[in-house]
Amino acid sequence: MIRQLLLSETNQASEGPRPTPGALALLAAEFPTLTQITHPPGKGSAVVHLDVQEWRAPGFDPWSWDERVFGAAVQAAGGHGLTLHLSGAPRQALATAALEILTRYQGLIGRRNAASASPLFDSLLAHLRALHDLSEPLFREDFRHALDTWQWVLRLAPEANLALQAAALFHDVERTRSDLGTRVENPALDYQSFKDAHAERGAALANTVMTRVGMEPHEREHVCWLIRNHERSEPNAELALLNEADALSFFSLEASGFARTFTRAQTRREMTHTLARLRPLQRWRLARIRLAPQVRRLLEEVMGAAPLPAMMPEPGGLKRWA
Repeated sequence: MIRQLLLSETNQASEGPRPTPGALALLAAEFPTLTQITHPPGKGSAVVHLDVQEWRAPGFDPWSWDERVFGAAVQAAGGHGLTLHLSGAPRQALATAALEILTRYQGLIGRRNAASASPLFDSLLAHLRALHDLSEPLFREDFRHALDTWQWVLRLAPEANLALQAAALFHDVERTRSDLGTRVENPALDYQSFKDAHAERGAALANTVMTRVGMEPHEREHVCWLIRNHERSEPNAELALLNEADALSFFSLEASGFARTFTRAQTRREMTHTLARLRPLQRWRLARIRLAPQVRRLLEEVMGAAPLPAMMPEPGGLKRWA
């Protein structure tokens, strides 16, 4: 798990996107469980060094860092956690890059709240892990997406209840029972029906797991309802949060890999479907997600003339980071 962040600034001017005003404050607000340190950790600590100049390069695809960062986390498992050491830019630019990097790898932070800090939730996580064959790249990505969606839920709703967090973990669990070849081809003509069937099967599988770990019946019913309906927009606050967390995770973590696996037409269709599940109030976050150039271009094509707001909305308009 990522436990610490070290920013080693340089006074040299750096190329790349303009730094986000107030990025340091936003970094602390968005990732409150992460400790920012000012000196390198002691000898023997697990540290992954990342040069933000590479991250900020115009043609960079964040997918290319995944095995390096996720692999370092696996090696650090069982120890005192992993430290991300970012360097190669002035402090404000480092903080801007850190926001994007941590957004991609937030599944390794494992943030919890009172509802998920329990042995029962530990059991849910263990069962989720056991369902995924991590030797298969697609299943490995599915597992990472599940953890990432969970972390997005907590970023959007820090007080999220147990059912919502469990639904985030298991919303795509049906994929663990899918045939890899069929998934790559994805021949469904009626995309919504395909998505609904996926959600229905996932709810049934999640219910089996939740029964096994001893979750209360009313909680199981709540989780199953959320999973069963998570591919549709419904006038329900929790379902909207789950949809948004799932959608943001697609763009922040999955989009590059999806584009590498599926055709351009399939990727465009998935983007269109996913964007429709993201309420306008949260679309500002897309501008702060590092996307591969080809993915960014396709997203802009899907969105058409509607620009991505780079600022956080608030009543009465938009405000800059503060």
